[in-house]
Amino acid sequence: MRIAQVPPLYESVPPRLYGATTRIVSYLTEELVRLGHRVTLFATEDSQTAAELIPVHRCGLWRDRTVWETLAHHVRQLELVCQQADRFDVVHFHGDPLHYPAARRLPCRSVSTLHGVLLPVDHGPLFREFREAPLVSISDDQRRPIPWANWQATVYHGLPRDGLTFRERPGEYLAFLGRLVPDKRPDLAVEIARRAGMPLKIAAKIDPGHRAYFDERVEPLLRASRSFVEFVGEVGGKDKDDFLGNAAALLFPIDWPEPFGMVLIEAFACGTPAVAFRRGAVPEIMADGVTGFVVDSVDEAVAAVGRIGAIRRHECRRVFEERFTAERMAREYVAVYQRLLAADGRRQGHS
Repeated sequence: MRIAQVPPLYESVPPRLYGATTRIVSYLTEELVRLGHRVTLFATEDSQTAAELIPVHRCGLWRDRTVWETLAHHVRQLELVCQQADRFDVVHFHGDPLHYPAARRLPCRSVSTLHGVLLPVDHGPLFREFREAPLVSISDDQRRPIPWANWQATVYHGLPRDGLTFRERPGEYLAFLGRLVPDKRPDLAVEIARRAGMPLKIAAKIDPGHRAYFDERVEPLLRASRSFVEFVGEVGGKDKDDFLGNAAALLFPIDWPEPFGMVLIEAFACGTPAVAFRRGAVPEIMADGVTGFVVDSVDEAVAAVGRIGAIRRHECRRVFEERFTAERMAREYVAVYQRLLAADGRRQGHS
C-alpha cells in the first residue's frame, strides 16, 4: 500500500526526548516500511525515518524559539498533503482535527487516530458534522464520551520489541516518568514514596504552559523531600531505558481519564511493574496482579508498593511482547487501511 503518515509538528519523528504521539508515529512508520509498504512521512526536517520524508519545518515547533504561531505550520502541512494526495491509497492523520474539511475532498481514503482525551462539548459537534470520518481509538475507554462516532478499531500503542532492555533484577527506587502537570499528580507520587519508605526518582518534562505549576507547587515539594526524592529532569534514549529498567516499580498516580499511558508499556518492556490508579485506560493496559497493581487510593498504592516484590518481571515482559509490540500495532493498522479501501471499492496500491 501507499500510505501517508501525518503527525503533529510539535516534535520531530521520533522526538528527541518526550513526545508520545510522534514517537508512536515513528514506530508505526518504520514498521510499515519494514512490512514492505511505501510510506511517506510529512514531518519536520530533523526527523529520522526509512520512509520518504516530506519536510514541513526545520525542527519540532516546540524546539524552535522563533516559532510563535504553530497553527500556521500545520495549515501548510495540510496543504502539502493535499497537493500530493493522489499518490496515496490512505492518508493517516494523527494531529489536531484541522484536517477534516480537507479529508472530505481527498482523492484517497483517510483515517484519524485520536491521541487525546475526548470532550463531548468540543468533539461531539465536530464528529456529528464529520460523521463519515473514520476514527481509531487508542483504548476502548477513550471512546466512552462519544461512543457513537465512526470508530473503525481500537489499536493499542506498540513499541519495538528490542527498543528497551529487559532487566531481571529490580532496583531499589520508585520511578515517576512523564510531564509535570497537575493531572499526572507528581505530588501523590512523592506521598506514596514517603509513606512506603522508598526513594523516588522523577524524570519529567516541564511544559512552558505549566512552569507556574512547577514553580509554585512541585519545586517546593521537591525541596522539602530532597532526602528521598531525586529530580533528574527530562530523559530519553538510553537514559530513559536505564531509568525505567533499574526501578523497582513505576508510580502512575494519575488524576484524569488517561487515554492510554505509554509509560506503562515502556516499563513492562523493561520488566518493571507499575502501581497505577484506576483512571481512564489503565484497567485495559494493566494486567492487575501480573504487571503490577491497579489501585484506587494512596493507601492502596502504599500497600501495593509493599507487595511489588511478588510481581515477576519476566511476566511484565511477556505481557509486553504479547500485547504491545510495534509489529502488532502496524499489522492492526494495515487491517484498518484494507477495510477502508475495500469498503468503497478503491483499488489498493502495491508496494
